[in-house]
Amino acid sequence: MTDKKVWLITGAGRGMGVDIAKAALAAGHAVVATGRKAERVEHAVGEHDDLLVVELDVTSPASAEQATATAVERFGRIDVLVNNAGNFYAGYFEELTPEQIDAQLAVTLLGPMNVTRAVLPFMRKQRSGHVVTITSTAGIVGGEMVSGYAAAKFGAEGWMESLAPEVAPFGIKTTVVEPGFFRTELLEPASTTWAELAIDDYAERNATIRPFWESMNGQQEGDPAKLAAALVQVVDQDDPPVRRVAGADAVAGVEQKARDLLAQVDAYRDISTSLAIA
Repeated sequence: MTDKKVWLITGAGRGMGVDIAKAALAAGHAVVATGRKAERVEHAVGEHDDLLVVELDVTSPASAEQATATAVERFGRIDVLVNNAGNFYAGYFEELTPEQIDAQLAVTLLGPMNVTRAVLPFMRKQRSGHVVTITSTAGIVGGEMVSGYAAAKFGAEGWMESLAPEVAPFGIKTTVVEPGFFRTELLEPASTTWAELAIDDYAERNATIRPFWESMNGQQEGDPAKLAAALVQVVDQDDPPVRRVAGADAVAGVEQKARDLLAQVDAYRDISTSLAIA
């Protein structure tokens, strides 16, 4: 099967990673499904002749290198990397501890960097490959109680945007996927950690906004299985997009952010364009 690709997917033990792994297998591709607990990945994805389950802690460069080597040993190559693993530390910035911010960045920003760093040498050798990183609308639009998460996702957006021209000469493509609210497990207690500290000035808003976030769990409109199927189609394109906004809510949010940015530029255009040395 000449169109068969080898996919390496992080965070395939639950949520969107499971759907992506199943969609890639259903499309006839080989999949290396990874997670911190291999048995959880095996249970979630099931059995398949073209499936390899590998334990991977994205916060560990050594673990990323080992998982990559295992994938190449089994399938001989890696054609598609999907950086999907993530977590969510929710709360006002002042109420998030430094340790919580570190943990947010370690998984959601540095984690994709660790795995991509391990995979790129093989893709460069092949002179082909596709790096896909799942970010979020929160990587484009910041919001109340998501400052830590947005910091990681904004960082991932900038990193991927800069990586694209660096690796393009080697035949390696990149795509950022920016989902809105999808019915995944991101808001489950296993994936969401609330701020540890309590500051009186934030108490009233916390009492209103935290229940709202918790009520969203299981009520999100986006279908992760449809997103996964769409991702397979994106990867199969000869000229895939460098950015894919996913979900009607995400489209609306990104469009509004674009309008806001242009309005902010226009508001101070005269001053901004008059700053050259005379």
